[in-house]
Amino acid sequence: MSDTATDVSTGADKDFVLYVVRSIVTEPDKVEVVRTVDEKGVLLTLKVGKDDMGKVVGRGGQTAKSIRILLRVIGARTNSRVNLKIVEPDGSTFVGAGANEEATGGVDSSADLPS
Repeated sequence: MSDTATDVSTGADKDFVLYVVRSIVTEPDKVEVVRTVDEKGVLLTLKVGKDDMGKVVGRGGQTAKSIRILLRVIGARTNSRVNLKIVEPDGSTFVGAGANEEATGGVDSSADLPS
């Protein structure tokens, strides 16, 4: 066998994620994918620039969900479980649902403003 057959740092799943994510972000040079294999399956860890995080996740997480579904199809071809972990970049300002309530202590601060 060749060395590339046992190399876990490459694979069709990693190539797929790189191709798709680089196609939708504005800074494709900052896209990094690390592939690790353990007894649970394949883990792809994705890092993107802080301004591109929203494009990768998508509205309501739909883009990330779609990529994960397609990775399951790729994994099914090789009988392996493929998971995608998206790492939030340092300094990003991603705000999830309910963040306004946490920041204001659950009180709507706009109620104090005159109309």
